[in-house]
Amino acid sequence: MSQLSTYPLRLPRSIRTGVERFSKQDGISINQFVSIAVAEKLAMLQAQAYFTERSARADMSAFDQLMQRSGGESPRDGDV
Repeated sequence: MSQLSTYPLRLPRSIRTGVERFSKQDGISINQFVSIAVAEKLAMLQAQAYFTERSARADMSAFDQLMQRSGGESPRDGDV
């Protein structure tokens, strides 16, 4: 198990009320709710950083060549 640390968190009353309401609705503790929210935000920021870095390495000339190639199959019925 990873080590846990504590962090005193001050929330505006309106946010705390929302957290309490939704954590109760989900059947989880306020701590779990906040931990999940922070994890989701971190995942989004990491994904954004990854795609920014990845797009900087993109070879648009090679992409254009790939898109201009001939051949392949036409879409079949049911392809979406």
